[in-house]
This record gives sequence, C-alpha cells and structure tokens, in this order.
Amino acid sequence: MMDFTQKQWVGYTVMHPFEGFDDMRWKKSGSVKIALLIVALLFFGEIASGRLYGAQFRTDDDKTFSIVPYLVMSFVIFGVWVIGNWAVCTLLDGEGTIRNICIFSAYALIPYVAQLYINVILSHILIRDEAVFMQSIKIIGTLWTVILLFSAVKSVHRYSFGKTVLAVALTIAAMLIILVLLVLFMSLIQQIYIFVSSVYTELSYRARV
Repeated sequence: MMDFTQKQWVGYTVMHPFEGFDDMRWKKSGSVKIALLIVALLFFGEIASGRLYGAQFRTDDDKTFSIVPYLVMSFVIFGVWVIGNWAVCTLLDGEGTIRNICIFSAYALIPYVAQLYINVILSHILIRDEAVFMQSIKIIGTLWTVILLFSAVKSVHRYSFGKTVLAVALTIAAMLIILVLLVLFMSLIQQIYIFVSSVYTELSYRARV
C-alpha cells in the first residue's frame, strides 16, 4: 500500500469502503483537523438544506431561524455517536480510541455531506417533476455513509461482521440514552435558571420597596 497524504486518505476511504479503513488503521493515518472540518461542513450543509432550497422544492416558509436544530443534527449527534460507540466498544473489547472513532466516523460522513450540497444546487436547476433525481442522490449518499460507518466501526475496533452489527445496534441504543439524559439535564438547568431568576426578581422588587 503506497503512502498517501491526509487528503488522499479521505478520498481513498470513501471510494474503497471495505478496505480503505483497514488500510488507514494499519498506516495509523487520519487527521482530527480534517474530521472536524467534515463535521463543520455537515453543520453548514444542514443549514443550506433547511434554508437555501429552491422555491419549487421548499416546503417550509418559516421566516424565523434558530441555529440550535442544526447544531443538534451535526455536532451534537456526531459527538453522541463517538462517545456512545467508544463506551459500548470499550465493554466489547474494541481497540478503537476516541480519536480514531472520531476520525473514521467523520470520514464516513462525506457521501451524506456531499449529497446535501449537491441537492441544494440541483434544487435551483431542476423542476419539481425531476425531484426523483434529488431523492435518488439523497438515498445513495445516505446508504453510502451507512456502509462506510459500518466499515469504520468494523475496522477501528477489529471486529467480525456479527460483532460489528451488535456494536452498531448497542451504539444506537447508547445514543438514545445519552440524548434522553441530555434533554433531562437541559430541562433541569432551565428550571434552575427560572428559579434563580424568580428569586432574584423577587428580592430586587422587595429591595426597591
């Protein structure tokens, strides 16, 4: 296997889903900076997909904009996947570190990220009757990413096919648990903030009186 630059490894793993990650693991390649860049592109891609579609394909005319849902769909979900996979695979004797899980998983996202931008561009070129082409690109990009994620988990932890299936299923379950705990934690923080704010307002009012 020839030596690649970090950028070349990105293309190689995407185009060779079944051996690309194995080769990258043996070469101990992969860049955290590139991984974070891919997740950032996912973030902006989700915003573009939600706000910049052509008028004929736009279903939501809501003028308000909140960055929170796009942060959740990109950075939060990705972070929860990495933490959940690391926690589960630690119990299943996986060999992957958080760094490698982050890198491999981010590289696997490239087809999904690419289809976001491609479909935004096509939404300004195609007519509504040609939406099937955009839907096909979305399905291909999503399935490609699923295959890459599966291959990434298998390679980074050196699992068999069956153990990889188990690890992915348990990772999804762990993600749901983490997300529920995050929602409960945020709700608790909100309640504490409301309580402290109410006490402060009441004390300020009494002090003025």
